[in-house]
Amino acid sequence: MTVFTCILLGFLVVCAVAASLSKSLLNTVLIFMSYSLVMSVIWIILESPDLAITEAAVGAGVTTVLFVVTLKKIHAIIKENDQEDQKEADGKEK
Repeated sequence: MTVFTCILLGFLVVCAVAASLSKSLLNTVLIFMSYSLVMSVIWIILESPDLAITEAAVGAGVTTVLFVVTLKKIHAIIKENDQEDQKEADGKEK
C-alpha cells in the first residue's frame, strides 16, 4: 500500500505544478478537478471517509461546475468556430 500512496502523492504534486503552469483556464480547472479526486482517494487511504466524501463533492464536483460556469460567463471558453472567426477578423485588421 505504501507504493500506491507514494504514486498518488507524486500525482498530486504533478497536478499542482501542472495547474500553476497551464496556459488554458479550462485545462487548469480540469487539472484542479483531478487534484481533488486524487486527494479524496488519499483521504480514504487515511481512513477518513467523511473528508473524502466532502473533498469529492465540493472539490471535484461543485467547485468545478462553478469554475466552468464562470469561465463561460466571462467568455473565456470560446467555441472553435468563434476562434476561427476571431483569427479571420484579426487577419483583416492587419
